[in-house]
Amino acid sequence: MSQGNIVAWKKKEGDAVQPGDVYCEVETDKATIEWEAQEEGWLAKILMGDGSQGVEVGVPVAVLAEEAGDVDAIKTGYRPGGESAGVSAGADGSASVSSVSSSVSSSGSSSGSPRAFPQHEVMTMPALSPTMAEGTLVRWKKAVGDVISAGDVLAEIETDKATMEWEAQEDGVLAQVLVAEGTSGVQVGTPVFVQVEEEAGVAAFAGFTAADVVGSAETVEEASSSSTTATAPAAAPPAAAPPAAALNTHSPSLQRVVASPYARKLAANNNVSLAALQGSGSGPNGRIVAADVLGAPAVSASAASSSAFTDIANSNIRKIVAQRLLESKQQIPHYYLSTTCRVDTVSALRAKLNASLAAEGGKLSMNDFVIKAAAMALKKVPEANAEWCGDFIRQYHAAHVSVAVQTPAGLMVPVVRNAEKKGLASISSDVKMLATKAKEGRLDPTESLGGTFTISNLGMFGVGNFAAIVNPPQACILAVGAAEKRVVVGEEPGTFEEATVMGVTLSCDHRVIDGAVGATWLAAFKGYIEDPASMLL
Repeated sequence: MSQGNIVAWKKKEGDAVQPGDVYCEVETDKATIEWEAQEEGWLAKILMGDGSQGVEVGVPVAVLAEEAGDVDAIKTGYRPGGESAGVSAGADGSASVSSVSSSVSSSGSSSGSPRAFPQHEVMTMPALSPTMAEGTLVRWKKAVGDVISAGDVLAEIETDKATMEWEAQEDGVLAQVLVAEGTSGVQVGTPVFVQVEEEAGVAAFAGFTAADVVGSAETVEEASSSSTTATAPAAAPPAAAPPAAALNTHSPSLQRVVASPYARKLAANNNVSLAALQGSGSGPNGRIVAADVLGAPAVSASAASSSAFTDIANSNIRKIVAQRLLESKQQIPHYYLSTTCRVDTVSALRAKLNASLAAEGGKLSMNDFVIKAAAMALKKVPEANAEWCGDFIRQYHAAHVSVAVQTPAGLMVPVVRNAEKKGLASISSDVKMLATKAKEGRLDPTESLGGTFTISNLGMFGVGNFAAIVNPPQACILAVGAAEKRVVVGEEPGTFEEATVMGVTLSCDHRVIDGAVGATWLAAFKGYIEDPASMLL
């Protein structure tokens, strides 16, 4: 997208705006989409009205005020690019004005005294996934003074889904870095670096800090929609809160050590005492960063082993999974249905198919059959392929099966799409590809979105039975245990025989799936997995 058309505003001047509210409908080069707000405020002035055509990306389209009392002054006094852009109508003189899309070229500093800078852009933390609210700046790929071309990788960002590369959208030169490597919890829209058009402009930003961002130039938020955000010169933004500190594992007094997550990881891998570096960190407010750890000596093995515990920094993925699972158990009325499936027939079929695939290097797992059987059961019992939407239940027509995959960063659920239409070889190929990408941190956010049903298989770990937590907004998740040899009743009266049996438990959202529906789905799954040939009908 390089330009778009504003179809219709959904908010009017003076309206309050909350994160997630729809500003307006925008027609892009692909489709007409809803532009959602990322921050709260009041829509003070619309610069591009309904029906505006060919609006270039980066062109100011509206002004967002932080305080309701600023709206009238902005509505009458704001002029894009002019001195009046610095309107500050708050009673204490501290109100700031934020442009919904691009912004204001002016000069200013946090202290209120004017400070002029060459033409530049302040680039902000991008939203690299649809659900990303904050990220960790893992590593910079560009340094101050480096020339940037569109498509160059600027940095590696850990989102709530994976560690991704942040690519530049336009040419320029990196003039100043505002967020150091290893900084976690960086909110989407936070200024992270300054870009100028020519190398000659770099020197002017040697002392540029986040406090100078206010009103210095346009602040560009490189989100997926290429929307931009800016702040006009008013009061300085509040200083960023220091990252959450962890208890010092080497100090009996349990003093708090402020260090970046990456620094903690390096310290743990290299037996470096963070306590010994306390107070000497080179980061903001004395924060210990990676460079401090790399230059520090390792502690002895005896000292390292004297700790009573070890703090392990949580990845963004693990934080998001924890939040969603907690919400699921708190808000979704779970119930559980369990059964056992005899898998002798499917095991024999799997062995036969694997023998024929051996020459091509292919191999089917039991989980591939489970995914296919679950998808066919969703086709047969579509009431289970649904989600709760408040005033209605949304029932899906295709079986997009999420598969739980354990990764070093936490649990991820890539999606096998249209599994009911795919053959076993295709399902197996999809699962291998998605699982590999997830474990390597290369999974695209779109590859874990849109699932309608989840499978969690712990059978390979020898777990016989367990109950999984529903993965919202889905209504069902199937927990699959290990296949075990058991003595069962034979077909002839009074006889017994050995059989391979697999335990499964279906967790359901009772708002969507009534008990009878859950039982019907489980019976359909059992029928398909016990008689795999029936999946061909």
